[in-house]
Amino acid sequence: MGSDSSARTQVAIVGAGPAGLTLGHLLHLQGIDSIIVERSSRDHVEKRLRAGIIEQPGVDLLVAAGLGDRLLREGMVHGGFYLRYDNTTHYLDFHPYTGQHATVYGQHELVKDLIAARIDTGRPLVFEAEVTDISPTGPAAGVRYRTATGEDTIEADFVVGADGFHGAGRAAIPASVRNELIREYPVSWLGILAESTPAAPEGMYCPHPDGLSVHSMRGPRLSRQYLQVPAGTELAEWSDDRIWAELSRRCAASDAAPLETGPIIERSLAPLRSYVAGTMQYERLFLAGDSAHIVPPTGAKGLNLALSDVCVLSHALGAAVNHANTDHLAGYTATALPRVMAAQRFSALLTTTLHALPGDGFTEALRRATLDRWVGSPAAQHELGEVYLGLPFPTAPLYPVAAGSPG
Repeated sequence: MGSDSSARTQVAIVGAGPAGLTLGHLLHLQGIDSIIVERSSRDHVEKRLRAGIIEQPGVDLLVAAGLGDRLLREGMVHGGFYLRYDNTTHYLDFHPYTGQHATVYGQHELVKDLIAARIDTGRPLVFEAEVTDISPTGPAAGVRYRTATGEDTIEADFVVGADGFHGAGRAAIPASVRNELIREYPVSWLGILAESTPAAPEGMYCPHPDGLSVHSMRGPRLSRQYLQVPAGTELAEWSDDRIWAELSRRCAASDAAPLETGPIIERSLAPLRSYVAGTMQYERLFLAGDSAHIVPPTGAKGLNLALSDVCVLSHALGAAVNHANTDHLAGYTATALPRVMAAQRFSALLTTTLHALPGDGFTEALRRATLDRWVGSPAAQHELGEVYLGLPFPTAPLYPVAAGSPG
């Protein structure tokens, strides 16, 4: 495509992240044509570091869709997370309560798998394509985008915006009908990827009076770690030595060895906010993933909500395209949103409990009581574990699925 060309497809997908690529594959398995356009280069998308924990339902979906070979081979299966505070380390093992696991597998690695699978299908995937207009109304939807070779247009029965909060998909739904819910937190996460042995064999949260530190693993000698910093912090303010000193101080405990340091190979800053579009659809346009909702990184729900959304949406699009039944599409928001809000509630609870946020002594005492409840109560651990390891997806795919997943 290029040089002012046009194309016709059944579903146009804007965004080649986990949501868009997984949806494209789920549609392919139903014999539904799609074109995926992505504003960034393939190299950028495959190296973009994001989440790394996939819930059990997400793993099950990917495996059933034939996308889980490397995930099962290289992913690290976990059953819970560690909490370290008051100089003591606690492990919350959720698996006995739920029978589920989470799998640590970098989002960029999953994206590599999804891109390879897309290319194998032979269906179009266009990188470095900047979407300039989405027209969701009328007898057909339209997507216009610009590449180095010219302007291109896609005519489609339906359009899916899976291109993130700042993308063209969300912007194409009028603000007056989006019914947005927004919460901003006065903190950010300073994140690093480092060549060092992880501080714990599974993810660990260290609530400290001076701010949270988070320690997770991406491999036996690769760690992903975060520091709570004030909103508006500049990366230039933090040298490698300062980052390691603060991480070490906040996670120190008498029952643990000192934090191992190492070369920092990537760093980032992420503001903490919660966002929900109460309307995830408008005419022939449907939103999925970060286009429809943002969760704080506490709890690692962003990637998993994207997979849940496209599982629901692939079912609805399959019913509409292959069976002329648009009831599921009409109910997409109503079907997907309750699981979104359950994840938002979970993420907000973790965010307000684990971070040092402005408040009075009573607020701090409640925060401490919540931590003690999580550590001491099997019932509280069961409730946490249900959401952390993954609530069921609201619908199942329409295509036959293969048996077998990590249990």
